[in-house]
Amino acid sequence: MRLLPVLLVSIVLVEYAGAQSSIVASRQRGGPPAPARGGAGSSGGVYANLGQLMKGILYPNSNVIFAAQTQNPAQVRPASDPSTATDPLASTYGKWEAVENSALALSEAAGLLMVPGRRCANGRPVPLQNPDWPKFVQGLREAGMTVYKAAQSKDQDKIIDAADVMTTACANCHDKYREKANLADRCQ
Repeated sequence: MRLLPVLLVSIVLVEYAGAQSSIVASRQRGGPPAPARGGAGSSGGVYANLGQLMKGILYPNSNVIFAAQTQNPAQVRPASDPSTATDPLASTYGKWEAVENSALALSEAAGLLMVPGRRCANGRPVPLQNPDWPKFVQGLREAGMTVYKAAQSKDQDKIIDAADVMTTACANCHDKYREKANLADRCQ
């Protein structure tokens, strides 16, 4: 019976070591990160690094808003099959609704920028502890809501002003953490 606890501890240590080597190997080959414990969602994992989160959620949704500055969303023709449209403005939930949804997605995604365990594309931790990071995230959240209210008005002039607020919110963070000559220098 004394061997059972020793055996269980040995199994746990072997599993832990295997998981750690898997994480290191994944990072070395540039693959997706292993889920971090205690993150967002019911599975408790953080799957995307900051660059992937930006490219997957923030960048495409901000582009919908930027497009609405020069093209009236009400005049966008639906795609031949709106249910499979890759352009949100021409999709089933297109036109001004797409701008509203993109603005809300940006506000909601701001919370993902504060999830512990997320890393930047260069492997550095997202600078959650820096005093300016939460302020920048809140600026993004507020900018998204400014765009949402402008989109509800269906007034392109208001979208132009709101997109400027969003651009400033993004630039505040990018200027400090992203715009570096070397990828290794980002997020510090």
